[in-house]
Amino acid sequence: MHHTSSSLKKKIHMAFNIISNSMSSFIVFLLVFLFYSSNEIFVRSWDTIPKSDADLIEVALNLEYLEAEFFLYGAEGYGLDVVNPNLTEGGPSPIGGKIADLSPLIKDIIFQFGLQEVGHLRAIKSTVRGFSRPLLNISSAIFGQIINNAFGKRLEPPFDPYANDINYLIASYVIPYVGLNGYVGANPLLQSATAKAVIKTSKLRLLGVESGQDAIIRGLLYERRDEIVIPYKVSVTEFTNRISNLRNKLGREGIKDEGLVVPKELGAEGEVTGNILSANDYSLSYPRTPKEILRIVYGTGDEHVPGGFYPLGANGTIAKSYLERN
Repeated sequence: MHHTSSSLKKKIHMAFNIISNSMSSFIVFLLVFLFYSSNEIFVRSWDTIPKSDADLIEVALNLEYLEAEFFLYGAEGYGLDVVNPNLTEGGPSPIGGKIADLSPLIKDIIFQFGLQEVGHLRAIKSTVRGFSRPLLNISSAIFGQIINNAFGKRLEPPFDPYANDINYLIASYVIPYVGLNGYVGANPLLQSATAKAVIKTSKLRLLGVESGQDAIIRGLLYERRDEIVIPYKVSVTEFTNRISNLRNKLGREGIKDEGLVVPKELGAEGEVTGNILSANDYSLSYPRTPKEILRIVYGTGDEHVPGGFYPLGANGTIAKSYLERN
């Protein structure tokens, strides 16, 4: 009986060793597979995605640089040169960025946005070769100019995006929504699964985060929609409506942007005037082409004429091709 038990133990021990060795080999294989497959997107995709896809993604890269710098400076008073200088690739520091006078809650939210944009930059630049940070103008003066254009007159004193919560949120309303439109417009045009992964799929969910940022900004402003922006005697709603109308005018492709309060026929299902999210008749996000995006962020209404947030123009094949035709 003892002999039989001892023999059985030896067999069980041998079987356990075989299983352990097999499991170890499987785990090693799995880890190697996961390492190489996960890095397929981030390392080798430069050579696997079509150039047309890379060109579209690079348009978005310009906007991610802008958002990262504006949010980081607004929350902390410094940008990518401090947070992740490698991402700048030696590109010039932005003009006019400074810390905003924000409440603890808004500062916390904006800083999170800034760090999220750093992640977006890393994701995009790991998928396409990209380029160095373009020259950006995020000064009080440029935002003041945009707001003047939106109202069709010079506001006194000049609008300062860094002055307080309301002003900073209004300034934030100016930027991320354009990027969101760009992602919505670009996704159907992308040919490769890898490129679409950066914009949309579960791996990175970049589009989801961009839309989330826009929703939070609009939600914070909607809560304050009837508040009067001092000293202009104009409501928050009026500011958003003016900015959206300006972007529609600059984009030159009809209504693709709406403020916080709209005529009832433009509200969801024609039932409401509240417009916490900007969307079309089917409550779907509006798309914009690269041309429209550039017209808006340049502030010129012309993709061939730089200005606005990009004094020297945006970078990348598509943006440069328009500048070369100027």
